[in-house]
This record gives sequence, C-alpha cells and structure tokens, in this order.
Amino acid sequence: MLTDFFVRDLHRRLYGDIWAWAGKYRQRELNIGIAPEKIAAELRTSLETMLYRFEHTSDWSPRQFGVAVHAETVRIHPFTDGNGRTTRLLANLIFLAAQDGDQLQEYDWDMDKPSYISLLRAYDRDRDPTGLAAFIGIKSFGI
Repeated sequence: MLTDFFVRDLHRRLYGDIWAWAGKYRQRELNIGIAPEKIAAELRTSLETMLYRFEHTSDWSPRQFGVAVHAETVRIHPFTDGNGRTTRLLANLIFLAAQDGDQLQEYDWDMDKPSYISLLRAYDRDRDPTGLAAFIGIKSFGI
C-alpha cells in the first residue's frame, strides 16, 4: 500500500471521472510542494524510508505513522489538485492497516485549519509527526 503507484492509483480512483490528469504527477510549479521534476523520486524514497522506519524501529505509533505519511505526501504535493483528500484517505488506510485491535480507529479531520497548517509547517521543518499526530483527533472506525 505504501508505494508511489498506490498513491497515484488512489488519486486516479478518486478523481478519474473529473480530471483527465488524475493519477498523474503535476508538471508545473505551484506555491506549495517540491519541484515537479523531483516528485517521482522524492515520493518513492520518502514512502520507502517511512515504511522501513515503522517496520524496524519503535519510535512511531500507528497513529503517528499514518500522520507522517499524510504530512510527507502533503509536503511533496504530487498532484495539481486533490492532494488533501487523497493524503487524508491514504493516512486513514495506513492507520487502519497498522492497527491490531478489535476496536479500529480512524483520524478525525474536522479541526482548526490554521493550527493544522502551522503543525504541517512544523513537520516540514523537522520531519517529526508527534505534534501533528497529537493534534489530529481520532474516532472509532464506523463499519
């Protein structure tokens, strides 16, 4: 699940009926994100690094891991539009997949947006998801 192909496919499935370019990395500069020519390599490397870290260390909880994936993908901003919804869904999928218990939880994305953006910027500076993970609420996953 934590591959650049999966992220592109998720975006395509969400927006394929709306945009012809759904699932394709952006080709132009935006006022957010990295340079377009760096997206493919940076996203692939970042996802591989985060997965390795989660599997081989114990410093991130499942909650922090999902938030880290979200924040890192937002930082890269791979698509022209639809990054927010795609990365929030990706974070929930990662969080759900990393849980072992009977009571599954998901993120509660209803929050104070200025505080959220400030914490995303803090993540961009230090790559530590702790503050952002503590800020983003969780709720029981409703099946």
